[in-house]
Order: sequence, then C-alpha cells, then structure tokens
Amino acid sequence: MRSTSGSAGSASERHLSAHTDSRRTVEPPQRGGRPLRVALVVPPYFDVPPAAYGGVESVVADLADGLVEEGHRVFLIGAGKPGTRAEFIPIWDRIVPERLGEPYPEVMHAIAARRAVQRLAAEVGLDVVHEHTFAGPLNAPVYQGLGLPTVVTVHGPVQGDPYRYYAELGTDVYLVAISQRQRTLAPELNWVGTVHNALRLDTWPFRTRKEDFALFLGRFHPEKAPHVALDAAHAAGVPLILAGKCAEPLEKQYFEDEIRPRLTGADQVFGVADATAKRDLLSRARCLLFPVQWEEPFGMVMIEAMACGTPVVALRAGAVPEVVQHGVTGLICDTPAELPAALREVTRLNPAACRARVAREFSAQEMARGYERAYLAALATHQAAEALDARRAVAALDARLTVDALDQHRTIEPATRPVAGRSRATLADLAELSPRQLEPRGTPRLASTAARRAKPPAVRPEAVGP
Repeated sequence: MRSTSGSAGSASERHLSAHTDSRRTVEPPQRGGRPLRVALVVPPYFDVPPAAYGGVESVVADLADGLVEEGHRVFLIGAGKPGTRAEFIPIWDRIVPERLGEPYPEVMHAIAARRAVQRLAAEVGLDVVHEHTFAGPLNAPVYQGLGLPTVVTVHGPVQGDPYRYYAELGTDVYLVAISQRQRTLAPELNWVGTVHNALRLDTWPFRTRKEDFALFLGRFHPEKAPHVALDAAHAAGVPLILAGKCAEPLEKQYFEDEIRPRLTGADQVFGVADATAKRDLLSRARCLLFPVQWEEPFGMVMIEAMACGTPVVALRAGAVPEVVQHGVTGLICDTPAELPAALREVTRLNPAACRARVAREFSAQEMARGYERAYLAALATHQAAEALDARRAVAALDARLTVDALDQHRTIEPATRPVAGRSRATLADLAELSPRQLEPRGTPRLASTAARRAKPPAVRPEAVGP
C-alpha cells in the first residue's frame, strides 16, 4: 500500500484546482436560504457505497445523494472509487479493508482528511465538516480555527471507552445519535440531534412470497450471536442461512468454537453477501433472525429486511424496539427461549406493512433533512460561541485600554494620584478626565480614527495585544 501523503494527496489537489472559481463570501446559511457546503469524511476501508460489507458506507452513500438532491454541495473525502452524486476527494490510492483494526490507517486517514478539508476551505469554501470516522474528530480544533463546526455521527457504541472519548471531545464536536436509545445511554454528551439511519427504498426489491428459511445476516461475533440463531432455528425446525463477515481473529475463533460445532444439514453458511446477494437473500427469507446480545445502536440490516417485505424476529436489546414495530413488522422476544415460537408465528405478518414502515420512518430523504437540521443547529451554536468570544475579547481590550488611560492620566497629572485608603480609580476620577486625556497610548486595532492619528505621548506603557 502506498502512502496517502504522496500521489493520493495530489489527486485531491487536482480535484480542488478545478473548483477554485467557486470561492466566494456569502451570508450565513439558513433553512430555505443558500445551499450548504458539506464535507463528509468516511473511513478508508470500503467503497461508498460498499460492494459488500460496510454499514457506515451504505448510510453515507444514501446521505450524500440525499443532500445533493436537497440542493446542497457535498464533498466526499475517502478512498476507493466514486459512487455517489457527491464530489469525490480521494486521499488513498485504494481502499484498505485488510488493514481494518490497525492504528496506522486510522491515524493517517485523519491527517490526510485534515489536509483535504483545509484545501477545500481555502479554495472552495465549506460550512460544516461531517465526520464518520473514529480518529477524525480529533481534527475539530483545527476546523474551529477555519470557522467550521465538526458534526460527528456516533455509529458505534457510546459506553465504556467510547464514552470517555466523546466526553473528552466535549464541545469541540457536535454529536448526532443514530437512535434515541443510544442517546439516552449518555445524555450528558454534546448531542446536537438524533437521526435514524435510512436507505433508498427504490434500490431494495419487494417480494410477498417468501421461502421456507430464516436468515442471519451480520458479523460472526458473540455480540451478534449467530450461535443463538442456530439454536432457535433448530428448535423451531426452520432451515437457517448464515451470511456475514468472518475475517478478524476474534470472528474466526468464535466461528470455530461456537458455530461449526452447531451446524447441521439444515444450515447453510453463505459467507459474505455482496449487495446483489444481500438483496436476494433478504427478499426471499421468511424472516431475518436478529438475536443481538449487546446495546445495538441501530441495526441497519433490520430496515434492509423490512424494505424487502421481510419481518424481523429479534431479541429486545438496544434500538430494536425503536426500529421494529412489534406485531406489525416483526416479533420482539425478551429471552432466547421465546425465539423458536416467534420463528413459527412470524409468517402471519404482512410484508407490505414492513415496507411501508421503512418508507414512512427510514427514508434517505428524511435522513438528509434530519442531518440538514443538525448542521444548522451546529452552525448556529458555533456562530453564537464565536460571537461570544469576540464580545469577551472586546470587553477585555476595553478594560485594558481604560487602565492604560488611567495610568496615562496619573503620569501627566501626578497630583491626581490616589492617596492611601482610596481605590486606584473612581467614577469621579473618570468624570474629571477629558476625552483627550482618556486617549490610550499606542495604536490598538479597535481605536477610533482620531485616536489612530493622535501623536502618542513620550512615555509608552507596556504594549497591548499582538
């Protein structure tokens, strides 16, 4: 793999050089006003949209297209090949899925993305940076210096180590939760909104006639619990297809320890399903089996299944009750012992109701509008903070100039110096001073024109400001 700092960086520079005519100074963006200019930063491991595995990349692809359709100008900073309607800024020569989990690509990507954002801000102009990576939010103070707020979607867990990370980032970033459940687990973080993941319904096939198998679609990981899916399917007498990623050491060990010993002739291990195979499997299955064992922040595969008219049988965990409407688009169980009965009963649910819920609650356009609201809220807060900082700076400078003026007055008229027991200056002292006497020595940037033209006195106080 070649470094991001060489040819890949020059690729983004070539892209930006073609857009330098877009530089302009305009009024602050607002809903119903001019379009926003948004930089979406995605991880370097998969294409956007992904060919197979890649939940974050799927969401960002639909978000990018949705924002463009809303009239905004969107820049996608990442790796691989262009696949959305956003303007693509590649900062790697290729995607690096084999390096997922290593520290170097995560950190290197953050550095290269920062350089790309700086160039975009200088040559094109930006309003907001939207981070979808883990290390990228560390660039937020740099972006603040450019006048840009950093919005961060929390795609993963918000407990344990991630909680401390986001808490330490504090008000440097504006967090967006992907479910209300995720947000309630850490309400004190700097949330700016909650926006459900979504999809483009017209890219998912709808089928009413289902085949006699249940589907597990996800990582081979204890948190996703395909071993529980196998146990439930065997107890219900329902064939099971298992499709998902099994590439990392933990996943491989888990498969050997918990999955392989359970496999029977009624089970099929499909492997990783690409975009086409995923849609085919989801549309044909009698149900998606989702026996998660952790605080699932959203569960993208659940809305993918429902989009195909396929109900979900799931354990009550994380955002499951927020996504699945029990008795309408799926069956939610409280214990694994309830799963076999749910697998048998789920066929009575209406496929059309499943798809209708996705159209109503999880459309890509509604997601784009939700993020637009989050961007505007972040911009408003960011601009208010900048204005407050400016007022404080002016107040501090004004106080310093007042002290300088009093020092000058005492230098010119020693008789007016305070005596023991009196404060250094009173309102009466100030009232006796003429405007000429109140003129500060030196030339502060906020002084009036007359003050700037006045000849400074011979005795200069210590310099003020930079």
